[in-house]
Amino acid sequence: MNVLIIGKNGQVAWELQQTCPSHITAHAYGRNEINITDPQSIERVIKQLNPAVIINASAYTAVDKAESEQDEAYLINATAVELLAKAATKHSIRLLHISTDFVFDGTKNTPYTVDDKTNPINVYGASKLAGEQAIKAHCPVNSAIVRTSWVYSSHGNNFVKTMLRLMAEKEQLSVVCDQVGCPTNAKGLAQYLWQLTELPKLDEIYHYSDLGVASWYDFAVAIQDIAFEQDKLKKKILIKPIPSSGYPTPAKRPIFSLIQQTQCIPNKHWRERLCSVIHFLK
Repeated sequence: MNVLIIGKNGQVAWELQQTCPSHITAHAYGRNEINITDPQSIERVIKQLNPAVIINASAYTAVDKAESEQDEAYLINATAVELLAKAATKHSIRLLHISTDFVFDGTKNTPYTVDDKTNPINVYGASKLAGEQAIKAHCPVNSAIVRTSWVYSSHGNNFVKTMLRLMAEKEQLSVVCDQVGCPTNAKGLAQYLWQLTELPKLDEIYHYSDLGVASWYDFAVAIQDIAFEQDKLKKKILIKPIPSSGYPTPAKRPIFSLIQQTQCIPNKHWRERLCSVIHFLK
């Protein structure tokens, strides 16, 4: 079975390539191989590969920059998704699309379910929701939206790598303590997506994250503790918890964005996943 992975250089796409089942042939394409904002480019690649499944792991993910680059965010997160959805329907291709916990406003205090009302509070979240709506409108059959949260891996740029670099350079850090969700290792998400490629029938929306709950402060403290235990850091520094108001950003973030998992493969707590990732970092 041929599977087209879009977003070749991203964390999830990289992990999809590393975890690809032996009976599946994965083709990971980036901007140099496919222009997902151009219908002709999408058609050309589909005719070339004849994929049974498309996994869209591409996205505009610069949350703060999206506030001033709204057109760019919507182009990748909504317009391109609409074009992929139309092509998938035309060619009877299964479409899996990665979305985000940021489609919610963060006003709940219990995990968000797939049936909860969406209400994004920043441009990034709104553009991702527009992408979800495009899939529902143009590829309602044989497609799935997979919402996830706080993705990181041993590949690419992410919170874990940034924290480790700053912990090695600084004497202390301040990290937001009142935004709550759950870190998600991209490897586990990739394995979950591979499972969805072969389900007989898909639900409209799935939620996937690692197990447990954390604030960004909790996440940072765990990164330091685990890295120090594994001799990836020579010393520990002071990490100060601060409210969101103490770290203003162009984009407003949901205070609570924990998602309720659906149809999970056997999963692990986020701290266990984090231990594994830090172990493999140089």
